[in-house]
Amino acid sequence: MNAQVAKKEQKDEGVEELAAYLLSKQQGRLAREKRDPRMLAFRLRKAKQGKGAEESLSETLPDIAKFLRDDRQCLFRLLIDICGVDYPQRAQRFEVVYHLLSTAHNMRLRLIVDTDESSFVPSLHAVFPCAPWYERECWDMFGIRFENHPDLRRLLSDYGFQGHPLRKDFPLTGYTEVRYDNERGRILHEKVSMAQNLRVDDTLMPWHGQTKDGLAKNGAQAADDDQKPKATKTT
Repeated sequence: MNAQVAKKEQKDEGVEELAAYLLSKQQGRLAREKRDPRMLAFRLRKAKQGKGAEESLSETLPDIAKFLRDDRQCLFRLLIDICGVDYPQRAQRFEVVYHLLSTAHNMRLRLIVDTDESSFVPSLHAVFPCAPWYERECWDMFGIRFENHPDLRRLLSDYGFQGHPLRKDFPLTGYTEVRYDNERGRILHEKVSMAQNLRVDDTLMPWHGQTKDGLAKNGAQAADDDQKPKATKTT
């Protein structure tokens, strides 16, 4: 047990040393995130250049990604995933989250980039060959745009799909529905129609049972059945 505690403390010390090393090397480009104490996480900041100018994201992100991949104290050579998070109340509503793994140091790192609907996030296909696949998923689900992407198109949704389904303001029913028309012999994309006569309002509990015709009892009938005296077993 003492060996496990010592190993955990040693790993925590290594994480803190790496965090301090990254903050010193990147000169204000990164800010430490401590929402999850178990994860080494940083948020990308806009670094100041000469005469008060800000460094562009297209320069900062690829440069930091190369540093995390090639520096001997980092060696985060595996890009595990790129995902998006939507905060509609923010001016920059999207967070692009990169998850990196260093097998040499047995550490994971999370890099967070803020963006909005109209801005472009630089593609990391030149740094991590697997990045375009994850970036296509972010574009499909959130509408996050990636600059210099070799093939930015939808990945998970159907042909002709409208909108981006993982946005918080995307309607639950979607904008279109797909069905096969027997008369026309083809698939049709139509506006969503919620016909009232096709809805089934069955809010009964499972223990109410079913009637002889196979349909669940309504609330009034189930309540009447509960009030009926039950037959007692006589001996």
